[in-house]
Amino acid sequence: MAIIDFGGVQEEVVTRDEFPMEKALEVLRDETIAVIGYGVQGPAQSLNMRDNGFNVIVGQAKEFERDWNRAIADGWIPGETLFDIEEAARRGTVVQLLVSDAAQRAIWPAIKECLNPGNALYFSHGFSITYADQTGVVPPEDVDVLLVAPKGSGTSVRRNFLSGAGINSSFAVEQDFTGRAQERCLALGIAVGSGYLFPTTFRNEVFSDLTGERGVLMGALAGVMEAQYEVLRAHGHSPSEAFNETVEELTESLIRLVGENGMDWMYANCSATAQRGALDWKPKFRAAVAPVFAELYDRVASGAETARVLDSCGAPDYQVGLSAELAEMGNSELWQAGKATRSLRPHEASKAFAGATTGVGGREL
Repeated sequence: MAIIDFGGVQEEVVTRDEFPMEKALEVLRDETIAVIGYGVQGPAQSLNMRDNGFNVIVGQAKEFERDWNRAIADGWIPGETLFDIEEAARRGTVVQLLVSDAAQRAIWPAIKECLNPGNALYFSHGFSITYADQTGVVPPEDVDVLLVAPKGSGTSVRRNFLSGAGINSSFAVEQDFTGRAQERCLALGIAVGSGYLFPTTFRNEVFSDLTGERGVLMGALAGVMEAQYEVLRAHGHSPSEAFNETVEELTESLIRLVGENGMDWMYANCSATAQRGALDWKPKFRAAVAPVFAELYDRVASGAETARVLDSCGAPDYQVGLSAELAEMGNSELWQAGKATRSLRPHEASKAFAGATTGVGGREL
């Protein structure tokens, strides 16, 4: 492992230099990797491994026609590399459980019956193992239990792989029956396209992940955007102006600078007016949201968020309700303004809306 200084704290990470693809192929040479679920992470991880030369099959329930048909469209062949969930699990020596967290609880009894001694059970989220008291996912003692958690959506995992960049992933070994668990885990991390891997535990991964998704990465980001947009609109600013000052400048300019060189570098390369205002207001926002993050982490640690996920996402009509919630967001003036703005970006000029004026949330720009 390479030793890297993260802000004064020394951490070990595994890069492709320490664990090259050739080594991963050798470690997994005799393995059949069964990817269970072709929804979010399943397509990206399975396609990346297939492209890298690993022996991969897919398990997907036929009744979910969209995912089954997507797998066929991606080149998986029914009866050869595409099977129902239980058949794939029986054929695999590495069983990657990549269905949703709620679905893992539902299919676990069937998956458990398909495992053989020495198999590896692989997760990309610490959820089911950490909250076993709620999920019932307790692996048998004669299998390896592994975690590789890419720090991005399935779309990003595939896109970064195709660009050659890779994506950062955390890894953990919960149970080492074979004595080869860590070697298998790292090989799988490289196989799915990780740029580098950093060690964690199942517990730490899910605590940080649930906090991050509900916080800065998604929940807080969307909530803060909505709040600023609504204040600007309430004071007479147009949808175009409010969206550009809330979202477009962040996603198309500033966040890219942060990604390239850090927040301090981005501040240093903005106007003096922007610098001064940001430095003055950052502590106010931090103080305002710190109690919310503390409450959020407590709910994650206590299992309250897990109960919410399992009760809600496991409901028979969940997809109907989810579609309604997402439609409400997508149809809001904020994100309709975003749709119009994206159509006017220079690289998408050919897709610009027809006509001289474009309706945004019932108004004209």
